[in-house]
Amino acid sequence: MTDTLRPAEAALPEAPDSPQKLKRSIGVVGGTLLTLSCVTPASTLFVVVPDLFGSLGTATALTIAIGSLLCIAVAFCYSELGTLIPSAGGEYAMVSTMAGRLAGWLVFVLSLLVVMIVPPVIAMGTADYLAPIVHLDPSTAGAGVMLLATLAGLLDLRANAWITGVFLVLEVIAAAVVAVLGFAHSERGADSLVSLQVAGADGHADTVTAMLIVSGLAIALFITQGFSTAVYLSEEMENPRRNVARTVLATLAISTVVILVPVIAITMGAKDLSALTGGDIGTMVTDWSDSAVGTFVSLCVALAIINAGIVMVIQNSRVLFASARDKAWPAPVNNIFARLGRFGSPWVATLAVGVPGAILCFVNLDTLYGITGVSVTAMYLLVAVAALLSRKGPHQHAPAWRMPLWPAVPVLLIAVLTYILSQQETAYLLWTGGITAAATLYWALYLRPRKDTRWLVSIPTED
Repeated sequence: MTDTLRPAEAALPEAPDSPQKLKRSIGVVGGTLLTLSCVTPASTLFVVVPDLFGSLGTATALTIAIGSLLCIAVAFCYSELGTLIPSAGGEYAMVSTMAGRLAGWLVFVLSLLVVMIVPPVIAMGTADYLAPIVHLDPSTAGAGVMLLATLAGLLDLRANAWITGVFLVLEVIAAAVVAVLGFAHSERGADSLVSLQVAGADGHADTVTAMLIVSGLAIALFITQGFSTAVYLSEEMENPRRNVARTVLATLAISTVVILVPVIAITMGAKDLSALTGGDIGTMVTDWSDSAVGTFVSLCVALAIINAGIVMVIQNSRVLFASARDKAWPAPVNNIFARLGRFGSPWVATLAVGVPGAILCFVNLDTLYGITGVSVTAMYLLVAVAALLSRKGPHQHAPAWRMPLWPAVPVLLIAVLTYILSQQETAYLLWTGGITAAATLYWALYLRPRKDTRWLVSIPTED
């Protein structure tokens, strides 16, 4: 049975003099700018999508399109739950409320995996796109980006909305340039998007199977995953019961267009299948235009990665802050992570996310990248289960945005995500399962025996 949730003001009696609520300072525009920046369309396009080209070839656009359709159902779940539970805890607050404290704890662990791994993976791509002007070691450049993002994350959220908004404009321009050049230099027709071919090791075309596409959906879901940031920011949004859903759905729509259109253009414009499978988008842009345009696009992408780092640190620090406020850890740790700085940001939690992220830039993250796809899929699965339970008990008649076609949407989503998980590589499933098992052990030995004083998930009251 789900525990009764209590207002945020009562969440941390150990530190009664600490403010326990984040300041509401952003509306739909600011929230959309921050959330889009976390999706970071350009850095996703230039850092993550090339890996899909390498394994899926001409089926990449189709896979991303299918993933985006699935994300509509996911966004419906996030929108309904986010307006019912407007908390900086995001997924874990929503799932704890609807499906119980253990389910919420497991979602928190999965989200923590994602938030710790993704920023350094993206940040290490900076060096490749600064290459036209300076050659840097990828790990060093990534660590620098993480530290810069950490410093920016200590500022007021409204200021960060404007900073990230400027960077977002530049990355959208870069994506638009790629799309225009790709379409202008088309080597093949629209039918190539469903030709399902990838260059094999011997240089000949291999067929992309349905199972490869299903396996690739875990990464495709991750590509537009950032729309969930709107839920993490709900505690700092004005009128969250209206603005959260608007921000989630608007962000998904915009990011899908910004990512998918250039992918289609690249698929049609690559000079041959080997070039497409190679995934070197920077070289393609230079071949389609000249070195100056290629340099401009590369610099825009580098700024986009920095932008993504800033927003990811903001989002991730809110998750850690909320977990401390909800007493997930021993009392001294809770008191430290729940502290807010002079700008209203959780400064200790921000440092706790950003500094380890900089260190992770010096670690080989290939396996962890696969773990991220599994974690995101499993997290969406638990959110869908919570959405299936969202119209029972005291929440049945609560004022909130309600998704269409309930309960069909969450039921279908649960079935599809379960199948996608079953098609992932065993090693990634074992790593994620092992971490989840360890988290369950922590729950059983520490949190559950202290259920009256630990893991008291809170719903902040609206002013």
